[in-house]
Amino acid sequence: MSYLTIRPQPLGIFALPAGYLVLPPTNEPCAATALAALLRGATPTEWPTAWQFYAHALAGNLSAALAALPPFPQPIAAYNRYVLTGSADADLILHVLLDEELACLYEIAAFTMGHRHELPSLTAATGEIRALGLITYAAAAIERDDLSAADHYFAEAITAALPVSPPLAGQIYVNRAELAIQTGGELTTITAWLQKALDLIPTNGLVEIRARAAMQLGQILQERANGQRSLLQAVVRCYQEALRFFQRETHPLEFAFLQNNLALAYLAMPMTEAGDRLRGAIAVQALRAALSVYDPHQHPQEWMSVRMNLANALQYVHSARPADHLLEAVSIYEDLLQRRDPVADPAGYARLLANLGNALAHLGIFAEARARLNQAATLFTQIGDESAVATIHELLANIDHHEAVVNNAKD
Repeated sequence: MSYLTIRPQPLGIFALPAGYLVLPPTNEPCAATALAALLRGATPTEWPTAWQFYAHALAGNLSAALAALPPFPQPIAAYNRYVLTGSADADLILHVLLDEELACLYEIAAFTMGHRHELPSLTAATGEIRALGLITYAAAAIERDDLSAADHYFAEAITAALPVSPPLAGQIYVNRAELAIQTGGELTTITAWLQKALDLIPTNGLVEIRARAAMQLGQILQERANGQRSLLQAVVRCYQEALRFFQRETHPLEFAFLQNNLALAYLAMPMTEAGDRLRGAIAVQALRAALSVYDPHQHPQEWMSVRMNLANALQYVHSARPADHLLEAVSIYEDLLQRRDPVADPAGYARLLANLGNALAHLGIFAEARARLNQAATLFTQIGDESAVATIHELLANIDHHEAVVNNAKD
């Protein structure tokens, strides 16, 4: 007989141990609503008494979860006790007690917890159980560095999960995309997988997985945007989605990373609409939010990079107080120059000098602007960056022209 009368089970939706537990049948009225919540990766607001062990496991209280299991050796309770204790002592009795797909699920759990060395047989496995087994196959393939096989198993797992547990399929799409990102996979395909993941994972469940998918999709789209407004708008939506979960208080580094990238996406948008001025202001706020996390001692590279981005943004975005913005930008550039080594990083040092010279020119401090720009031109010449040298010469010519206009007006 089959002990698994509830299908699909929320298998693989949550991490071990909860994601491997089996829900026993119950006639309690709230069971259907609770199961629906678990299948989308959310915590039910009301639990059936028979599923209290699952509630405790999900909350991380394994002692309470074990205490909530039935004391007599029902097969499902025996399996759940094995998952919760992580003990191989019951191996023999479980072999005798379990059959069909529950036996298969036991083999999957035993392999995952390191109690068995043979991969589970999936001959009798269907739906979400087969998907969970194939995820185990994929993990084993990754361990033996057979990444092609791992991708194949992920694809089969998606096929198994899709009809019965779409959020689980979405989660597997994220895993498949992350593996492809690590191995230099084709970006168009990875983009499609991440988009499918976001389509399958509901907005009110699996929030962390959904945020991870959104962050990675945003990064890939940003790399490919090349100034295209529609792509950059998609990037902004991805980062905003990810920031719903990655908040400063709970995930400060992800929060800072996302805020910096969000600002760069806003700043890269062509200034063609009235709302673009507001986007510039939002970008400055986002960069300040990132700097509220990054520390010059703990995250020196990130801190310097975001400070540079902030100075550039202050110089170019619309402001009711442009002089204040320019003065702040000059202060940041001068501070960063003190922290950069022109020998170790001549290109980076030259770019700082060029930006500082440009900001000084906008403030009308022409003599100092020329000095900084000439220093930058010398460094760019030494490293053979002719394009940058030409840009510097153009800036110097603009200063000459602007100064001549000002002097003629005075005469």
